[in-house]
Amino acid sequence: MDVHGREVLDFVPGQVGAEPLPGHEGDARLRAAGRLLRGFHDATVGFRPPADAIWYFPSRDPAEVVCHGDVAPYNTVFRDGLPVALIDFDTAHPGPRIWDVAYAAYRFVPLTVAPGAGAVRAGEQARRLRLFADAYELADEDRAALVETAIARLAHLVAHMKEQSAAGNEAFAAHLAAGHHLNYQADAEHLARFSDELTRALLLRAERPPPCP
Repeated sequence: MDVHGREVLDFVPGQVGAEPLPGHEGDARLRAAGRLLRGFHDATVGFRPPADAIWYFPSRDPAEVVCHGDVAPYNTVFRDGLPVALIDFDTAHPGPRIWDVAYAAYRFVPLTVAPGAGAVRAGEQARRLRLFADAYELADEDRAALVETAIARLAHLVAHMKEQSAAGNEAFAAHLAAGHHLNYQADAEHLARFSDELTRALLLRAERPPPCP
């Protein structure tokens, strides 16, 4: 904000991602996305919002960081195929890291069964999910909770869509009419079905080489 109370915006050169991303299977892209999200979260640690701050979504406990709220390729600027910046912070709100990480992983891996969104087999999803979590340097307790949190995040999204539609929001009503919520529900069922496999990959420790004789 400038001295006159005006919001000043910067332009970030690059391309905004669309889904499915061309070459989205690239490991470098997943690692870069994980590091980008970690850098954003770390930059918000210790931020104390004003007592009268109004957020799009209510603050969630524990309020470890400021969550972006909608980390996805369509809210990411890419250069040379790699993510370099996040945009569109309308849904930002204080919350736990895992709340943002789980949804970002859902969008970037992607953890979906929809062919048009770049769906791959669960085994490959598990491998990519591990890459993303490693790049973020996700703690073990959050790794154990990631799949469950992604399922909860999708349920939260569907509930929000229905609430907004009922309140007269035409955009969300159009999303429901197009059946977007059914896709999210199908993805949540997929995550529940393969929860053990995905979580095992997240918690797998790299084998250490044997000691030298």
